[in-house]
Amino acid sequence: MKITFLGTGTSQGVPVIACDCKTCQSDDPRDKRLRTSLLLETEKAIIVFDAGPDFRQQMLREKVTHIDAIVLTHEHKDHIAGMDDVRAFNYKTRDAIDIFAEERVLKEIRREYSYVFAEQQYPGIPKMRLNEINTENFSIKGLEIIPVRVMHFRLPILGFRIGDFAYITDANSVPEESKEKLYGVKYLVVNALRKEKHISHFSLYEAINFIREISPRQAYITHISHQMGLYRDVSKELPPEIKLAFDGLSIEIS
Repeated sequence: MKITFLGTGTSQGVPVIACDCKTCQSDDPRDKRLRTSLLLETEKAIIVFDAGPDFRQQMLREKVTHIDAIVLTHEHKDHIAGMDDVRAFNYKTRDAIDIFAEERVLKEIRREYSYVFAEQQYPGIPKMRLNEINTENFSIKGLEIIPVRVMHFRLPILGFRIGDFAYITDANSVPEESKEKLYGVKYLVVNALRKEKHISHFSLYEAINFIREISPRQAYITHISHQMGLYRDVSKELPPEIKLAFDGLSIEIS
């Protein structure tokens, strides 16, 4: 199994031209973050988790020529706004792309991309095949995926476990029954927006405490705002089993 961080950033505090903070002005490519998304490649399936506004750029940068499905954690724009660009994959495969999400999220997809599902369709529009999931296990091309319920303030969203790997983004709390699904993972990805506490995302130190509770072999921080600080500085504060992820980082998981 191989995972690639397509993006590790967030729309929360997106750097702008006028921002003069050290992160926004950094020359370190690890401080340049597109919206959070993950590519997972196995012998059975190639899956993208979330497709935000930077989806097309991420696919081109990583030279992705095929995906089997997109799995959505939730419906916020920074996680679904790039889905129009699945049309390039439609053109290549002559088939729709499978989208997996909860009923509430699929409803938002139908609203946001109403032209995709219109009775009279314009030629060349993207093709999406919607698949409803919940907290029950499901599979894509024979690859078993375990949904993990987490809370994004008051919004219930999904993280996912695949074998010894788990992926959680946009969470600020995890119910005890969900932690039970995570115990035993060797690799864990979890969000941390900044060092200061936030209403709907883990802070860095909340994420560290959560990671220590789950106790994976290695953990990676994602969904990082520019308020976190420089990659090189924050990395010095972390124990060796916890690292900041960065865009383009690829990891082989045995």
